[in-house]
Amino acid sequence: MINNTALTRRRADNPHEETWHIYFDDVRIGAIGARAGVPVHADQWGWSIGFYPGMEPGTWRSGIAATFEAAREAFETAWSELQPSIPDNAFAEWRQDRDWRTEVAARRARGEKLDSEIRSTLMRCVCGTTFDSWKPTESYPHRAHITAAHAANGTRR
Repeated sequence: MINNTALTRRRADNPHEETWHIYFDDVRIGAIGARAGVPVHADQWGWSIGFYPGMEPGTWRSGIAATFEAAREAFETAWSELQPSIPDNAFAEWRQDRDWRTEVAARRARGEKLDSEIRSTLMRCVCGTTFDSWKPTESYPHRAHITAAHAANGTRR
């Protein structure tokens, strides 16, 4: 059996479902929860292990059980078999992605644009000068150059 102190569980935020998120240190590695929509005579609990990014595709594990306790035991057994094959950098990759997503959410909450959303307004004129196309005093002198170049090349903008 694995070291249970390394695994912790936290109740999911949704009050309409009975789901527990399972963490290895600070990485959410899986979940155990009551299955929705299954007949009353079927196993009522499901579990899954896997996290992305970090784990290779196809290495996740899952199963069903009659009780929460049976699902927890099956989860721990599967984790004890799977965990030694997961490289340490998989956890670091997951943490890096989590931190990046947190920063993106914080920047958007502050109303900031992301670097990928900021379009450059700089242009290079055919005369070789770089100018800001959103600043009229910089762009007006180059309109004649650009128009003449398009006319000479048979292109039109």
